[in-house]
Amino acid sequence: MLATRLANPRLLIGAHVSAAKGIQNAIANSLLIGGNSFALFLKSQRRWVSPALDASDAGIFRAACAEHNYDPATQILPHASYLINLAQHDRAKAEQAYGCLLDDLKRCEALGIGLYNLHPGSTLGEPRDEALGRISAALNRAHAETKKVKTVIENMAGAGNIVGSAFEDLRDIISGVTDKSRVGVCLDTCHLFAAGHDISTAEGYADVMRKFDGIVGRQYLCALHLNDSKAPLGSRRDLHSNIGQGYLGLEAFRFIVNDERLHGLPMVLETPTAGDPKVWADEIKLLESLVGMTGEEDELKTLAEKLQARGRSERKRILDVEKGERKKPTKRVARRKKGKTEEEEGDSDGSGCSH
Repeated sequence: MLATRLANPRLLIGAHVSAAKGIQNAIANSLLIGGNSFALFLKSQRRWVSPALDASDAGIFRAACAEHNYDPATQILPHASYLINLAQHDRAKAEQAYGCLLDDLKRCEALGIGLYNLHPGSTLGEPRDEALGRISAALNRAHAETKKVKTVIENMAGAGNIVGSAFEDLRDIISGVTDKSRVGVCLDTCHLFAAGHDISTAEGYADVMRKFDGIVGRQYLCALHLNDSKAPLGSRRDLHSNIGQGYLGLEAFRFIVNDERLHGLPMVLETPTAGDPKVWADEIKLLESLVGMTGEEDELKTLAEKLQARGRSERKRILDVEKGERKKPTKRVARRKKGKTEEEEGDSDGSGCSH
């Protein structure tokens, strides 16, 4: 059964849905949860090379977007492969990452998609300013080889050598991009909080957005990822929680959906579902219900407390599991090389992208 789409066409809330067995299936999966926007992977996020985009699938995708009133230029936010690390200093690996990026951008153009979200990557222990410069250079090169897709840099939680947790990193990447119309920013709420940007109170939210305006510039904000955080403020841990159930709490999301400056931007859920898309359908309706609320409503306070209780129970369960895992003997040893660990390398030479 399809969920009802949001009544406000400017409130572009959706989720990162599956495109398995054909890119056109992402549209059906978004309709299933009532999303006014959606994110997807354009190909496998775990492989460097994937089969070419099927022309028939691309045609069906474009037609379905038109039929169901999804504007691919503004309402769809593909996510880059987790393998891509544009800050990579090794030339061969950097070229591999660039090839993966360029392939994605060309897929966007074939589908009529105007935005493309990517994590900036990791310095892998190399000088930060040089790493940021490599990211800008790769984007300039990709822009020269494509026509109009906007590359949207996501802020990060800031673990290890990952760049993008500081607004100054985002500013410096953008500064090095020649065509400023081809670059933007996606703010992830969990990443913001984990990096120490406290948006959980009215004063904190206003201060963080003011700092973003002053350092990066609101004109570059193109999208948001809406995720609560299982880890506390400044933890630098990228642990997504369901809306209202984490350390951010429901108020942060009330601020966002009532901030008219953000209306018209895709707001994408990446919250845990345990395979049940109804979780996203319910969260979209929850976020919609916050529009127009002041924060003083008794029913809102009751709901916030209920969600927090549910979140505490889940965090306790996870903590118990972690304690049990720590008691098990392990042969795993972190490998250090030029200041990096296996955790930082991950599948992508340090992009630190997986949730």
